[in-house]
Amino acid sequence: MTSRATRRLAVPRPVSVNAGPGGAPVAVGGMPVEAMREEWVVEDRWWTDKSVRRRYFELVLVDGRNVVVFRDLAVGRWLTQRA
Repeated sequence: MTSRATRRLAVPRPVSVNAGPGGAPVAVGGMPVEAMREEWVVEDRWWTDKSVRRRYFELVLVDGRNVVVFRDLAVGRWLTQRA
């Protein structure tokens, strides 16, 4: 039997985001946002030392790509995550 390393799926990665008034992204990785499909907030594990507070955006970029980015509200950084 061959040993395989376990790989976590959908690990968030840092991404460069330019936000407009109100905090919504206007560009991701230098690529302008064509449309915002959805926005939501996740607040979870608030009862632990590792609570999660994130503001998510599902976006369509001008090159046609669909991306999901979120702002970690606890530390203020932007990340992207694949499903």
